[in-house]
Amino acid sequence: MSEVSDITGSQSVDRALKLLSLVGRSSEEGMSLNEIVSRSGFNKATTRRLLLALMRAKMVDQDEIERRYYLGEEAYVLGSFAAPRFGLLEMSMESLIRISRQTGDASFLSIRRDTHSICLHREEGTYPIRTHALLKGFEHPLGIGAGSLAMLATLDDAEVNEVLARNADELATDFAEVPVTDVRAALNRTRMKGYAVNPGMIFANSWGIGVALSFPDGRLAGAISLAAIDSRVQEPRQSELASILREEAARIECKLARMIDRERADKRPKARNAAPQRLAGRRASL
Repeated sequence: MSEVSDITGSQSVDRALKLLSLVGRSSEEGMSLNEIVSRSGFNKATTRRLLLALMRAKMVDQDEIERRYYLGEEAYVLGSFAAPRFGLLEMSMESLIRISRQTGDASFLSIRRDTHSICLHREEGTYPIRTHALLKGFEHPLGIGAGSLAMLATLDDAEVNEVLARNADELATDFAEVPVTDVRAALNRTRMKGYAVNPGMIFANSWGIGVALSFPDGRLAGAISLAAIDSRVQEPRQSELASILREEAARIECKLARMIDRERADKRPKARNAAPQRLAGRRASL
């Protein structure tokens, strides 16, 4: 590669990162193409080309109606990995540690990534026989695995059908042992019980239990789950494990609610200071 080509490639990367930073700092309102062009100083053709590259990488997303640009799902996933002390992962760590210490089994935090679930963290337990069906960074179609199934169960039927349709080829190819009819049956059981059970969907001796996490407005935030060998996830222990997960899920959701309350308070306009009392008294005497 020539020096000129290398410089040109580096400039493209620098420009793309500048656009990503601009969009990221306007994540709530989003930005129009004209706004990005104006603030970046790039021409419209270059801006559009770089935005399309960022969209292909899922770092940027575009609203289909308003055509405004927002941070994409991959930006969120990478941010979660890069900044483990902040956000949902930070709020969940104490609970994951507590779950694994109390049960002896591995616990997990997962989030939704479009039609899939991705594991952000695995906390090891103390039980000597472990299952390694799920590790940090592993990605599964929604509905495959306990945490993934718990998240799928929170979606309405129309969205569930869309997710399963989009994942149909992958399910048939990579998870042929789990027919869609089994996923739907597990989904119905999850909704009835309030927690998901993975009865060895991927590996026969690896079972799991999962509970979804929600933001205060009901939006899906993620899921916590645990996995163990099949003999450790049978009744009555299954119900006990589900209770532990629910209790920790409630703790995490309380932290999420407090965080959102703080953010809202920070964004409220500050009340103007009241006029000095002596001025108010002076006006009254006029």
